[in-house]
Amino acid sequence: MKYHDFRRQYLAGGLRRADLKSLPFDQFQDWLDQALFSEIRDPTAMVLSTIDGTGKPWQRIVLMKDFSKRGFTFFTNYNSAKGAAISNNSEVSLLFPWNELDRQVIVGGKAEKLSKTDSELYFKSRPRESKLVALFSDQSRSVEDRESMIAKVSALNQKYPGDEIPFPEDWGGYIVTPSRMEFWQGGENRLHDRFLYVLGVDQTWEIKRLQP
Repeated sequence: MKYHDFRRQYLAGGLRRADLKSLPFDQFQDWLDQALFSEIRDPTAMVLSTIDGTGKPWQRIVLMKDFSKRGFTFFTNYNSAKGAAISNNSEVSLLFPWNELDRQVIVGGKAEKLSKTDSELYFKSRPRESKLVALFSDQSRSVEDRESMIAKVSALNQKYPGDEIPFPEDWGGYIVTPSRMEFWQGGENRLHDRFLYVLGVDQTWEIKRLQP
């Protein structure tokens, strides 16, 4: 199989400067609304890239759980690989791969922990099974087998039969405050449309068109 033969034309539409919102948050909201309306799979899934203490990059998919002009929010175990990396270097990157629309949004910014109050509020809204997994899991640590994890969840399920499941002290949210955001729209014959919003020292956003 010749992998280099896998290609297609990007014909979903173009992106012109006149159509852009002046603020990247408004532009993202516009594209997110279109992704939701189009019913693409996992529209809030984003690739989170971090740099660990040895300078090595790593990526994983997480779910965006909130978005505002403050930034993008996700939740995890603070002692996980991603949590340790963010503690070492809070500069991260996010990627929303909306392939069905021939679009992607790339975000660069700083990740900071949410308040415990905000994290607890979201934790209470999670399904019971997800709460139990968050409570037992030493995320990113090695484990002998799947059966041992199932046993731990089962034990916690019996220990906490009611609705009140303790909030894990090492679990919570991050908010990524962007300093740059790129909106990429695939174009025919690889003549893509790319616009980069860059936050200046005066806290205003400059828009640049990038070559494909």
